[in-house]
Amino acid sequence: MEIDKAISESDDRRLKTKYNNAIYVIQRALALYSVEEVAFSFNGGKDSTVLLHLLRAGYFLYKGEKSCSNGGLTSFPIRTIYFESSSAFPEINSFTHDTASSYGLQLDIISSDFKSGLENLLKANPIRAIFLGVRIGDPTAVGQEQFSPSSPGWPPFMRVNPILDWSYRDVWAFILTCKVQYCSLYDQGYTSIGSIHDTIPNALLSIRDSSCKEKFKPAYMLADGRLERAGRVKKLSPPTVGHLPGVSDSPDNVDAHKNSALVAAVVAVGDEILFGAVEDQLGPSLCRKLHCIGWSVSQTAVVRNDVDSVAAEVEQRKSTNDMVFIYGGVGPLHSDVTLAGVAKAFGVRLAPDEEFEEYLRHLIGDHCTGDRNEMALLPEGITELLHHDKLPVPMIKCQNVIILAATNIGELDREWECLTEFTRSYGLLATMEPFAAKRLTTNISDVEIAQPLSKLCLEFPDLNIGVYRKSRNGTLIITFEGKKQARIDSAVEALRKKFHPGVFSEMN
Repeated sequence: MEIDKAISESDDRRLKTKYNNAIYVIQRALALYSVEEVAFSFNGGKDSTVLLHLLRAGYFLYKGEKSCSNGGLTSFPIRTIYFESSSAFPEINSFTHDTASSYGLQLDIISSDFKSGLENLLKANPIRAIFLGVRIGDPTAVGQEQFSPSSPGWPPFMRVNPILDWSYRDVWAFILTCKVQYCSLYDQGYTSIGSIHDTIPNALLSIRDSSCKEKFKPAYMLADGRLERAGRVKKLSPPTVGHLPGVSDSPDNVDAHKNSALVAAVVAVGDEILFGAVEDQLGPSLCRKLHCIGWSVSQTAVVRNDVDSVAAEVEQRKSTNDMVFIYGGVGPLHSDVTLAGVAKAFGVRLAPDEEFEEYLRHLIGDHCTGDRNEMALLPEGITELLHHDKLPVPMIKCQNVIILAATNIGELDREWECLTEFTRSYGLLATMEPFAAKRLTTNISDVEIAQPLSKLCLEFPDLNIGVYRKSRNGTLIITFEGKKQARIDSAVEALRKKFHPGVFSEMN
């Protein structure tokens, strides 16, 4: 069989492992169900194209070479389902029908929605299991195993996912190694194909020729497979690595975006901070950095090295803040529970991420006494890796939670610099209107100023008005902070009018 031969002659050990594991899943399914009881969902995309050829090889190896004419398959005996849609790319439709003709697929074309089509198909046929080209990272992959029963409310069948643990890199390694045909859209810069309404070429593959006309490199040239879905966006919006929840980059929203108040929470994980063994320096520094780009910090918190404690804090903060920054508790030690806590907060499991494991392998080499795979477990289906040349490993982003690996101020400065560059390139962290501030000093007592300040806060609810002393008997310092300098000036003038002239001095 040409697929099995191509893999066996390859020098790519990881691809061989992935191939053998997928073939095992396929053969196990064929042992559990008869050919009449299984089906294959084919959509013309790269993942289902890989699965088609894995099924061909798996069936060939399961039945044995002697049972296949001329040492190969003349037809594909597994029923193949194709959900035809008016919003599909013409190239996808053409590729699907050409592939069906080339490999003798028994194509069942369904024009209704996926659920209704499956219900009708399963009523008319004894299908008990369906092979799917689902991979970890796909929106539908959360919670699935290689064998997973269908979800509640759906017709009963077993979902079989032979390439669940394959990465983007693995998919293209297989296609290029085995020299199988794939949809022509992938040569035009498309890396993940949905409908004609929500799919554009991946901007990360964009190139310009001498005439300044935009062209795109083929999909297999994408360096970071975690960004394969960067082209799955509305055509009116630019592709991005990450967006703030509910914030659009359309021109109509630019002014509102600039003037809206974005809020972050900062969470530190570490018993050593709670025990007083070390002083947390990263939290205050991160607050200052956020303040400099016009963000408000709603709260800072320190939690124990405990999965449930991390999960409870993240679950609470992620829904009430635009972004959550969490640091500490990341690594191979028993106390490094941050990733597990974040996963639990989102209700997903930890799953192996092979691209992240490659970074760890290059970083750690053979010096790790533990299992590197444990360090490469990331929250399934919600993780983005933020790559930068200045970072030894990518930063981890789980929806609106950014996990920082910094352990000191120098490392935090470097990670923040990279986040700033991500913001310029992809709009990761919107730079807001900067805060304006003014500080006054006075020698009057707390009792004298308490009531006037309380009234002032009611008059100017849009400002942050604070009071502190650097020492018990030191000068009283009053701070005014807000987005509008005019409002601050009005508040300062209102306070001055409540006292005799000369009571307050302005600090630089």
